[in-house]
Amino acid sequence: MYDISVAMIIENLNALSKFLKKAEAILDVKKFDKSVVLATRLFPDMFPLSRQVQLVTDFAKGGGARLAGVNVPSFADEEKTFEDLQARIAKTIAFLKSLDAKDFENAATREVTLKIGGQERTMTGQAYYTGAFLPNFFFHMTTAYNILRSIGVELGKGDFMGR
Repeated sequence: MYDISVAMIIENLNALSKFLKKAEAILDVKKFDKSVVLATRLFPDMFPLSRQVQLVTDFAKGGGARLAGVNVPSFADEEKTFEDLQARIAKTIAFLKSLDAKDFENAATREVTLKIGGQERTMTGQAYYTGAFLPNFFFHMTTAYNILRSIGVELGKGDFMGR
């Protein structure tokens, strides 16, 4: 579970960081207000870009922690700038790198309990990984990517895949 979770999530967090840097460079050239971009949503009932990035990191650190059987670190959701979001991504990567592979030995069968829709739900690590952790991580990463694409940032599949 360590090999298919931590390394893959770090790789994707690095991709997220790169496409945020690419977006910020374009915003600088076009002299766009970055705070407006961070508040951009795909639809009124969806979270803005800044919250999407926060959620990507929340699922990354939460997933790693739960599969390792350690406490999930708490990050305040106070990011207001691209630099703040980059720092949050870096802090998440540092946490994931601090996890020990031996803590994942029984991760597939370990019980994971979390609140979903206000209700506690218990499942195996494998069910959590495939049914909650990965889908949510990639949903919010894809939404952040799509917000940037919607404002004209030239990103492609290679950017999303971290190439």
